[in-house]
Amino acid sequence: MINKFVNCVKRGVKSGFHKVMDSRPVRCCVGVALGLFASTCKALADSGAGYEAGKNAISQASEQIAQYVPIATKLCYAIAGVVAIVGAISVYVKMNNEEQDVKKSIMMIIGACVFLIAAAQALPLFFGIEDGVITGF
Repeated sequence: MINKFVNCVKRGVKSGFHKVMDSRPVRCCVGVALGLFASTCKALADSGAGYEAGKNAISQASEQIAQYVPIATKLCYAIAGVVAIVGAISVYVKMNNEEQDVKKSIMMIIGACVFLIAAAQALPLFFGIEDGVITGF
């Protein structure tokens, strides 16, 4: 049963692809796109002057990222604190109302806080930053 369905889908996709590719405007657009791609690749391969400018731009971008990482880390900690406070209030209200899913709420809040703290710890490691200085590369 499943094999028949898969074969039917394959035939439909194949016939649809051939119908689209058999139309002249589509073939012309594909040809133009391939031509532009080839000429762009050739032009980029021929020009050797842009490497230094690209290298400088990448180094400036990495320095700016290094400046924002401590701020993003502190923001993650602040969000984790807010989640913990709001979650504690929510759990308190659920416990007073004697609802059934208190344990589930506690585990979700703890999971969210652990994730935010782990993300704040991993963010500098992901970018290879120690004390605001990029150590990777």
